[in-house]
Amino acid sequence: MNLPPPFPSQATAPPGLPLSTPWLAYGCLAASMALVGSYVALSKVLLAVFPVLLLAWLRFAIAAVAMLHWLRRQPHEPRLSRHDKVLLFWESFLGNFLFSICMLYGVALTSAVAAGVIMAALPAAVAVLSRIFLGEAVRRRVAVAIGFAIAGVALLAMARGGTGATHVNPWGVLLLLGAVLCEASYVVIGKRLSGRIAPRRISALINLWGLALATPLALGMAWHFDFASVTLPLWSLLLFYAITASVITVWLWMRGLQQVPSSRAGVFTVMLPATAALIGVLFLGERFGPFHVVALVLSLTGLLLATWPDRNEAEPATA
Repeated sequence: MNLPPPFPSQATAPPGLPLSTPWLAYGCLAASMALVGSYVALSKVLLAVFPVLLLAWLRFAIAAVAMLHWLRRQPHEPRLSRHDKVLLFWESFLGNFLFSICMLYGVALTSAVAAGVIMAALPAAVAVLSRIFLGEAVRRRVAVAIGFAIAGVALLAMARGGTGATHVNPWGVLLLLGAVLCEASYVVIGKRLSGRIAPRRISALINLWGLALATPLALGMAWHFDFASVTLPLWSLLLFYAITASVITVWLWMRGLQQVPSSRAGVFTVMLPATAALIGVLFLGERFGPFHVVALVLSLTGLLLATWPDRNEAEPATA
């Protein structure tokens, strides 16, 4: 497999011909974030049975078995440099391990709908980190977008009962904001990695790091946990959660990042909050009151401002 160039946004087309649009890469990014939103919401069901750290460990363990054959370096791939290994660790620690802990504890203290609203701040976080670590310019409207995102999260945090409002634990909000920063770091670091390492191998390596980090914390819980009490439907949901969170979404995201710059990829994180909120309302019986509506509108407005391309901005070319 010939990998596309690491930064396709800099690709050029012959004079007079427009740069082609990487629709397949866009589809991978959108599908990845939609699946993340689905397991963020459905984790609420698993958290009623499994402790947070045990659930995270089971996710990494199941995915490690599924991706064992992805660890081998392919002939066309360069050997991992020391810099690559450092990036892989931070990609796993921030975007895999710490994101899982913050997200699971945050959802446990709030709701799937609240998680969806707060996760809508992702594009603004991605834009800021892309500026700091990748040197991508932050436009004036991105600064305004950050204000919208902060306003949406602050409104949700101030909800305290009443008609249409849901009590929101402030610690849950802070944990979900931590998950936003972890996921934004995952996007930015992933851009660095996706140009050198195949998406499948990235998925397997960062999951292996996640398993190593979670094992010391979860072994005691696993020893005392009554696994026989878990029903077959919950085991099936756990399998979906593990394969989706550690295998499919990571591979799809890294595959999309091979052809799309991180600042543009940020627009597809809209699928995460939208899917999480939708599943929370349709399948988990959660309320979607006025506070949630206004907060989500503010956050999504910030999202569009942060990621909507300029008219004179060229589309990245496909390989």
